Amino acid sequence: MTENRYPADSATPTLEPGWALDHALTPSAMFGANGLRFGPNGHLYVAQAFGSQISEVDTTSGAVTTVSPVGGAIIAPDDLSFDSEGVLYATEVFNERVSARLPDGSTRVLADHLPVANGITVHQDRIFVDEFRVGGRVLELYRDGSAPRVIAQDLVLPNALAVGPDGFLYFPLVATGEIGRVAIDGGPVEVFAGGLNIPTAVKFDALGRLVVVQSGSGDITRIDLQTREATRIARVRTGIDNLAFSPCGELYVSNFADGGISRIGVEGREEVLIGRGLLGPYGLAVGSGGDVYIADGMSYAVLSRNGEVSRPSMLLTHGFPGYVRGVAVGLEGNLYFSNSAGAVANFVPGQEAVFLATELDQLMGIAVGPGGELFVCEAGSGRVLALGKERSQRVVVQGLLRPTGIALAPDGACYVSEAAGGRVVCCRGSDKTIVLEGLVEPHGVTLAGEHLFVVDRGNKSLHAVSLRSGRAQLVARGLPVGPPPGIEPRTLPGIAGVMPGPLLPFCDLATGIDGSVLIAGDGEGSLLRLWPRAATLVH
Repeated sequence: MTENRYPADSATPTLEPGWALDHALTPSAMFGANGLRFGPNGHLYVAQAFGSQISEVDTTSGAVTTVSPVGGAIIAPDDLSFDSEGVLYATEVFNERVSARLPDGSTRVLADHLPVANGITVHQDRIFVDEFRVGGRVLELYRDGSAPRVIAQDLVLPNALAVGPDGFLYFPLVATGEIGRVAIDGGPVEVFAGGLNIPTAVKFDALGRLVVVQSGSGDITRIDLQTREATRIARVRTGIDNLAFSPCGELYVSNFADGGISRIGVEGREEVLIGRGLLGPYGLAVGSGGDVYIADGMSYAVLSRNGEVSRPSMLLTHGFPGYVRGVAVGLEGNLYFSNSAGAVANFVPGQEAVFLATELDQLMGIAVGPGGELFVCEAGSGRVLALGKERSQRVVVQGLLRPTGIALAPDGACYVSEAAGGRVVCCRGSDKTIVLEGLVEPHGVTLAGEHLFVVDRGNKSLHAVSLRSGRAQLVARGLPVGPPPGIEPRTLPGIAGVMPGPLLPFCDLATGIDGSVLIAGDGEGSLLRLWPRAATLVH
């Protein structure tokens, strides 16, 4: 049974003597979980947009195998469907196209220039797709490559769609909390149901009843087509993305935030098939009480001191500040996030994010200074900025080579990794001093006692530098950070208005209140914890 999306033979951590490493959060089986569909072989197929991967799950054994791998021909698959010949069709949400994977494993592009291609369904070998955007369309595609037929247009964020027994196409309208429908051969669009909490997908059960998942509440609701009477089948955690019925009628649901997949049993009981995990993780921060905050792209997670994991908020919910990359804890315990749109926000779940800066160039790590000022790495411009009250900004240092990770010392020194420069520098005012060089792609940095730690995402290694003597030592190699060796995933461009891109990677470090070093295992979707068994650090 596969429990790790990272190939087992890609990297095995090797530690220098005297060090220990474990998982604070175990690896993820998938890169999030989006569209679901049962294939001709009775197995469940799962699209993973953020990992550019499609997996096949044996729902009896739980075994997971890769069908279309990271770095393969299909990029950012969001939804799936099969035709009668066993051809698998996948929407590529960031790549504006739909691809077809034939039973022999070959792949071809069926249609392109489809902005934010999202939901897809095949009905009697007719292919229907919609676009998850304001002004989105519902289209019929043709296997011979003919121009698509427009069925409906000017829709607000239509998502995973299905054909009902009445000959209508049904689709959730995510932003308005409604389900729309249109005749399969075209006609006016009708609102079939409303008052839903972020509906993300619809399917029909064996009795022809519509079933919708609501990401905002975790409700799974059945709606009778004739009476429009709604019945809640189950309530699970928020972030559910899609659903599928097995050949024997069992209901399965996916979760875009944590990559979990569950079977809904009798009386709505949730039975875990694929456990919850992390999409990234990316940025890390530790609160004064020891809680670990994890910026996880589509959401943020909190690991409490007693080991419990929660996700207080996520994309599409009220006020969430976009696709988050960096995180920092303020002096009063408030949270700051950097996002893929180049913005920095102060965020409290349930409230509107308060933006301190916008339209910056590729933001990465952030940190809070002793006086409460917020420091942020602007990788695209090569600067570190300090953000103060009333949206004030000042340049701390410039001329850096893709500044990525940042750590602040009590004496005012600012340590910054330069991902494109392969080094870490110490900035004091406008002065820059090289602390460590010869790295491949350094990302996160953190201070622990008298040492600075840096993770080299490009070389999958962790290094420590004595702040007293400047001596450096290699601590760990073969860490599950970055893509597996030989794989070059394409940078995802994001979605305008929802999560603008590019969706760049970030692998951060943080220091726990016990002095351990926390590592964002973005390759395998884990949180790693490293600590010395003995006094092995050089000074």
